[in-house]
Amino acid sequence: MRTVKVPLANRSYPIHIAAGLIAALGKHCARLKLGQRCAVISDSTVARHYSKPALASLKAAGFAPVFIGQPAGEQAKTLKNVQACYNQLAKHRIERGSFIVALGGGIVGDMAGFVAATYLRGIDFVQVPTTLLAQVDSSVGGKVGVNLPAGKNLVGAFHQPKLVLCDLDTLRTLPEREFRAGLAEVIKYGIIYDAKLFARLERELPKLLKQHPATLTAVIACCCQIKAEVVGQDEKETGLRAILNFGHTLGHGLEAISKYGKYLHGEAISIGQVTAAKISQAQIGLSAKDTARITTLFENAGLPTRVKLTPAQTRRLFTAIQLDKKVTAGQINFVLAKKIGQVITGQKVSPASIRQSLNPHPSSLN
Repeated sequence: MRTVKVPLANRSYPIHIAAGLIAALGKHCARLKLGQRCAVISDSTVARHYSKPALASLKAAGFAPVFIGQPAGEQAKTLKNVQACYNQLAKHRIERGSFIVALGGGIVGDMAGFVAATYLRGIDFVQVPTTLLAQVDSSVGGKVGVNLPAGKNLVGAFHQPKLVLCDLDTLRTLPEREFRAGLAEVIKYGIIYDAKLFARLERELPKLLKQHPATLTAVIACCCQIKAEVVGQDEKETGLRAILNFGHTLGHGLEAISKYGKYLHGEAISIGQVTAAKISQAQIGLSAKDTARITTLFENAGLPTRVKLTPAQTRRLFTAIQLDKKVTAGQINFVLAKKIGQVITGQKVSPASIRQSLNPHPSSLN
């Protein structure tokens, strides 16, 4: 088992990475001395595979768990479904000393974490991410929240988990499209922080796509270590942590204007990262070679790198971007790359530069 620690003083927590961890969920929670009552929140897709072993493990360790199911998909990440969770927690008498287990991908983790952050003014929770994207990114760092029709994650909080369990076995039941979408966040870490990781991904992408155990474990651990280092230095995104938003401003905008239905998150930020690389080349001197390497790696991972938008869709995209959390005084701020492995934050980018990099064409986004 590989373990990465997120260093946050008395709120530090471990990320365990190995196969078979759901079966050991109860034992890991028992070591934390969490309250006896708990709720497992999961969606209909994940629950079909993993709710029974998760609940059984908790019961065997002496906990009294209840299951709260949610619909699958980004459209479920709403305040309406959060309220439904609150009602179930109250019905089952979940108390301030109780805890929540978020069992699922990033959508479940974000929403269940937000429920934990706000129910009874905050109770403990444990992340059990079941997608590659959640294991390397969204389950780590304490960002939790839900969407509004106007934009993604506009309502949220910072609420750190007590523990993250990355069970590699869950990736074997993941649809190929979902696994590839997770690679968008993996590639991001190479672009923003670690040129050696980026080069490794270029060399070993075929092994990663086949889920070669040693390669998969090492890459996930590397990504978690990078995020742990960043979050440990800047928990609430007042500085360094903003580098994690590379490609996300445009990506979130694309998700919003397609009503969270056309693109998976990783697919949207793949387009966002390639577009950010093009803007970086034009604006701060990212080399053409690095732009090509970035584009090629996303393409080789089977991810989209461009989008065709009509003028009307482009206008809607800019409206969505203006509502992004990273906009300051109406100014769109981007994370741009100086070279692979090094980015800078707070870069002002004009709408004309974004349009030029997007290169709008008639679309199939409708």
